[in-house]
Amino acid sequence: MIQSDTPALVLASSSASRRAMLEGAGLRFEAIAAAVDEGAIKEAAQAEGIPPAEAALMLADAKAMRVASRRPEALVIGGDQLLTCTIDGKVQWFDKPVGLDGARQHLRTLRGRRHELVTATVAWRGGERIWQDVSTPRLTMRDVSDAFIEDYLALEGEILCSSVGAYRVEGPGIQLFNRIEGEHSAILGLPLLPLLRFLRQHGVLAA
Repeated sequence: MIQSDTPALVLASSSASRRAMLEGAGLRFEAIAAAVDEGAIKEAAQAEGIPPAEAALMLADAKAMRVASRRPEALVIGGDQLLTCTIDGKVQWFDKPVGLDGARQHLRTLRGRRHELVTATVAWRGGERIWQDVSTPRLTMRDVSDAFIEDYLALEGEILCSSVGAYRVEGPGIQLFNRIEGEHSAILGLPLLPLLRFLRQHGVLAA
């Protein structure tokens, strides 16, 4: 068998894209949403000057730990992603946009610039974190016109508000970019290659 029956694999996320990637990779798993105050964690991290990679790990860890407390026998995967962009010499963090006006502002701010998607993944089992990974894809957006942005917003609609960058590279949003560096799955929020390697090392997947 490609995947062992034990331990059970649990994804601590309600993200449709993360679920779709694991399903596409042929994994059997249960998805359980983790109720954590992401805003408070981000706010505290920024106030304390914590680097984005560490903050993303804090968020992923909080989600996995919450679900693992209910499912200690399972191997629980948690993930989170931050978008950062250096503007006028200052690193700015972006949250998911609120409404299409927020998405419009995101795209106008990011156009013509390179930004990073700090993507953290952790695994918990038996009450402790046993693995972590941080991947940082870099994306350079074209200097797209206002008209293109309006057409893109009209085409994709409110679904863009579920993306921290207000775009979907797995759809028409790929047209926004000049250059993309990094694993495609990491851009979508769950770096599959490091995760699959970890699962093989721990006997969850066949070598």
